[in-house]
Amino acid sequence: QVQLVESGGGLVQAGASLRLSCAASERSFNPYVMGWFRQFPGKERDFLVAVNWSGGTTYTAESVKGRFTISRDNTTVAVYLQMNSLKPEDTAVYYCAANSIWGSSPMEYDIWGQGTQVTVSS
Repeated sequence: QVQLVESGGGLVQAGASLRLSCAASERSFNPYVMGWFRQFPGKERDFLVAVNWSGGTTYTAESVKGRFTISRDNTTVAVYLQMNSLKPEDTAVYYCAANSIWGSSPMEYDIWGQGTQVTVSS
């Protein structure tokens, strides 16, 4: 089964930008949608952004609209999360995921990356 591998997490100061990457292990992988979620300690995963793989349509959660942007590379089967104006409350584990249908619920996604920690200091 295809695997998703995230990278790009780390420790940044408030106001900084960070770009997360997520690459599929197989170039032949053709998802319907790929998205990014984050998880705070003791909480469920929250939807952030998603992109329809073929058409490029995106959907962004209101909580991060204007600061977080998703983009994709169809050639390398990779998806990126550009995060700007980061705040300490953005500190979480960030996950990418893929699915065969459009949705924003984590329960609708069937392939997940291992997660990458993002820590924003004040």
